Amino acid sequence: MAESPSLIRSSAAELYDAHVLRNYPRAPVTLVRGKGTSVWDDQGRAYLDFSSGIAVTSLGHCHPHWVAAVQRQAAELIHTSNLFRHPNQGELARRLVGYAGPGRVFFCNSGAEADEAMIKLSRLHGVRKSGVEGKCIKVICAKNSFHGRMFGGMSATPKESVQKGFRPLVPGFVFGELNNLASFERLIDADTSAIFVETIQGDGGINPCTSEFLVGLRRLCDENNLLLLMDEVQCGVGRTGRFFAFEHAGIRADAVAMAKGLGGGFPIGAMWVGEGAADLFQPGMHGSTFGGTPLACAAALAVLDVIEREGLLAHVSRASVPWIAELRRMAADYPRHVLEVRGLGFLVGVQMASDSAPYAAALRERGLLTALAGVNVIRLLPPLNASEAELARSVALFREVLSAR
Repeated sequence: MAESPSLIRSSAAELYDAHVLRNYPRAPVTLVRGKGTSVWDDQGRAYLDFSSGIAVTSLGHCHPHWVAAVQRQAAELIHTSNLFRHPNQGELARRLVGYAGPGRVFFCNSGAEADEAMIKLSRLHGVRKSGVEGKCIKVICAKNSFHGRMFGGMSATPKESVQKGFRPLVPGFVFGELNNLASFERLIDADTSAIFVETIQGDGGINPCTSEFLVGLRRLCDENNLLLLMDEVQCGVGRTGRFFAFEHAGIRADAVAMAKGLGGGFPIGAMWVGEGAADLFQPGMHGSTFGGTPLACAAALAVLDVIEREGLLAHVSRASVPWIAELRRMAADYPRHVLEVRGLGFLVGVQMASDSAPYAAALRERGLLTALAGVNVIRLLPPLNASEAELARSVALFREVLSAR
């Protein structure tokens, strides 16, 4: 007797082809299991995962402390809404304030939502600054930036590939050259409310702000009563060897967006706001049904636990130096293929001389998962606890690909 069609199990590829929206160019790999820095596909093949879910799995896959915390919370209390308090959210806010400085935290589900909250914060600051709603709305961003795919974030992202098909966009965004302080200063006028930048441009190709540039932005904001809004969605939560990447410049922001690695794989986003602007949001002005649930906060607290107990900030600072040096030696050995290696900590971009997609596919065939960024850039995003041996293996696999081409 033939099996009922409803009982026939389709492959993941068939299900995606039939039912999932085609808004991602997906690799022909179905992942089914992970442990530490490794993942396995449905054919049993192992990969060294240096994509980390695009900087999300900050502790690697299935870290025992993280798994235990999520399992324990799932059996106790999952969701309350923000109409009520729960201990995890208060504790997570306390610990994030400990990293960022005096202020308050808003919780949401993603980096895009955290960025949108900061854009709304800039509007509220504009009202306070000018006394007129709708007047002081200008926000200065950097060219080649990426701030998410909601309407505010798209409007702050000057890329045709992001904006095409969705105009008209949100007004008020203008763009200066990254690391060119004068180009930002020229854009400031009476209608400007904020400066909004990624400390390290991720999707744009791993382009770090220099310390001098960030110090200059802080000065411009202080002199002109502007908010300095830092997008640390990808580069924050320890990825550069400091909890926030802008700490390397010795500055403090007025608001910070974070997400990705904060939950270690569980969706959570957050906006920290310093004391000077923390009173701008009042009850009813903003919200998130799923923001900061007991379960999401338990996952994030477990991430902070492991970062602190295992000394991962120091590990990233120490281990990244020889790793990046080896990648740069590799680039020097293969100048026909590699133009530059740039980045900080465990957030590194390898600028290829031609289309990076075939290189990424070849790396995947040899067992190394990466992510693409910018124009012909391969992103390497190891978990914060990746070992020196695993870092060295990633370089060896990259060399294998280059030597074969």
